[in-house]
Amino acid sequence: MAKILVIRFSAIGDVAMTVPVIYSLATQYPQHQIKVLSRPNMAAIFAHLPSNVSFIGVDLRSTYKGFVGLNKLFHELKTENFDYIADFHDVLRTKYLRFRFLLSGKKVAHIDKGRKGKKALTRTKNKIKAQQATSFQRYVNVLERLGLPIKISFQSLYQEKKGNITPFLSVTGVKGTDKWIGIAPFATHTGKIYPTKKMEQVIQSLTSYSNIRIFLFGGGKKEIEILTTWANKYPSATCIAGKLKMDAELALMSHLDVMVSMDSGNMHLASLVNTPVVSIWGATHPLAGFMGWGQSEQNAVQIDLSCRPCSVYGNKPCLRKDYACLHQITPAIITQRILSVIE
Repeated sequence: MAKILVIRFSAIGDVAMTVPVIYSLATQYPQHQIKVLSRPNMAAIFAHLPSNVSFIGVDLRSTYKGFVGLNKLFHELKTENFDYIADFHDVLRTKYLRFRFLLSGKKVAHIDKGRKGKKALTRTKNKIKAQQATSFQRYVNVLERLGLPIKISFQSLYQEKKGNITPFLSVTGVKGTDKWIGIAPFATHTGKIYPTKKMEQVIQSLTSYSNIRIFLFGGGKKEIEILTTWANKYPSATCIAGKLKMDAELALMSHLDVMVSMDSGNMHLASLVNTPVVSIWGATHPLAGFMGWGQSEQNAVQIDLSCRPCSVYGNKPCLRKDYACLHQITPAIITQRILSVIE
């Protein structure tokens, strides 16, 4: 038996993308123990993995803050006697941890983020629009360099079942024969967010169908205010933001007929429970390798502009200053794509 430490602290989408890989590692090497090191709020993502996977949540803003905190964390982890260290993040914190483990004689490997290819994909002139390796494949490559080759074999956190309805039943009620649509209209960066006025038009169109219920996902005070306004305006829409914990949200997502999401964490969470996602792409592009697990690119709503993609993460200001990549996507296009999935 070997002990394997997998490290990925953020962001939620990137952490979610480790799950198909860690699940496959756990099932293909059942004799090994795997521990996932991440932030405490990521625990629910790993709750349904095989019994040889456990989770370590660390608060990097208090207990393990700064150099002193990282040093403390290393010494605590060292007592676990790990044989392999898989750094799926490759940031300053993880570089320090893996360096300490390397000095201790442990076998370490880290992700190659493919910065050169992504830079060519997003540069202003002479873009090379080539498909980059997915994050899933990059994580697999780390394990391969540790001598732990795998083939990804993952369907859902709940296997062939759906999540337990009990945690969200009081918010949603019983599904019955209705079609359930999740809408997660926000993302961290402006370059990923479909205009809210246009998204409301999508919701308005969907509410004309008597057999459709809409569940609005989000977080943060401003987002919840917008979602609550929509829910009050459209009776078939329910705002669940701030009402459910992540494990309950995942369970609810597994009962959706489709999730509508930006290139964001919710796309990846829905993918983990085998729910089809209609994803909306603006400044970013599936070519960068961040499409949700098992998702069809046919359901990626995007328009072809010479300036796209201009960013890997959607955090750069629009050079045109108009975010045409998002504003030129009509609500009708999104609505039709949603209906084509649920029909």
